[in-house]
Amino acid sequence: MSGDKKLLRSLRGEVQAVPPVWMMRQAGRYLPEYKATRAQAGDFLSLCYTPELAAEVTLQPLRRYGFDAAILFADILLVPQALGADLWFVTGEGPRLSTITSDADFAPIKGKDDIHDHLAPVYETVRILSRELPDDVALIGFAGAPWTVATYMIAGKGTKDQGPAHALKAENRPLFDALMTRLTEATIEYLSAQIEAGAEVVKIFDSWAGSLKGEDFQKYALNPARQIISALKARHPATPIIAFPREAGDNYIGFAKATGADCVAIDNSVAAEWAAEHVQKDGCVQGNLAPGHMVTGGQDLIDETKRIVNAFSKGPHIFNLGHGITPDADPENVHVMLEAIRG
Repeated sequence: MSGDKKLLRSLRGEVQAVPPVWMMRQAGRYLPEYKATRAQAGDFLSLCYTPELAAEVTLQPLRRYGFDAAILFADILLVPQALGADLWFVTGEGPRLSTITSDADFAPIKGKDDIHDHLAPVYETVRILSRELPDDVALIGFAGAPWTVATYMIAGKGTKDQGPAHALKAENRPLFDALMTRLTEATIEYLSAQIEAGAEVVKIFDSWAGSLKGEDFQKYALNPARQIISALKARHPATPIIAFPREAGDNYIGFAKATGADCVAIDNSVAAEWAAEHVQKDGCVQGNLAPGHMVTGGQDLIDETKRIVNAFSKGPHIFNLGHGITPDADPENVHVMLEAIRG
């Protein structure tokens, strides 16, 4: 592992003339080589749990584009499955899980120390990648944040407004808090094991943080992030951590200081100029090109990319999208974006 990797330099607070770049979901359905490997695996979960194939799809976008970081190929819902939830994927519709809506549903959920046998293939993928990645590419591990993972476990699927989770939070707060505590503990163990296997950076994805308002944001987005980061820093003080409380809006302000995160990733619902003024003053910022530009391309893609690079040019910055690249993106537009960043 080299401290000279561009991503690690930004995470240490260094301002670079050309920022490091990677993309959320950079290994995914927009790439024909990914589709071929997934077909070889047979289904999505088999791909996640076959280390050689998971490592292969992680490496594919690096061969094509030369990103500055690779992110482990896995899924945020592997943790609830390791805890004992049923998990399956419906073609064209996404994940489905057994639901937790009562104390009886929660009773079979395992403890934090019981997840590692199930997740061993993920750790093996990290070990493979730590050996095979180019010397200048950083390896990112990740997990879903407790709130976001809880929304799936309560509803049994993704929902637009996270309504079932909000309802359980209002109707049975002790059960909801118990689930959040279990997920927080498991996330610490999961990310720590990824670091021990070779991850140089870890990222916490709170994709539905924006639906938490007022005190709920602090209690269920900020506080779990702080607990996870504090525990990981105690065990792995040299490992930088990226937090992504998506659609946090004004709650992005001060999030890094409050949680101990080395970098805050921001979505594209806030302007880069605003984030440079209010968020980047506390350290590294990651983001925040709208993923739609990877579909439409053209001069707008070039102009937006350069605008974001310029907006964040006075502080530490990692270029990324404001959310994951979508399956309908044109792979050639990634080359256009990289040319606009790197010249």
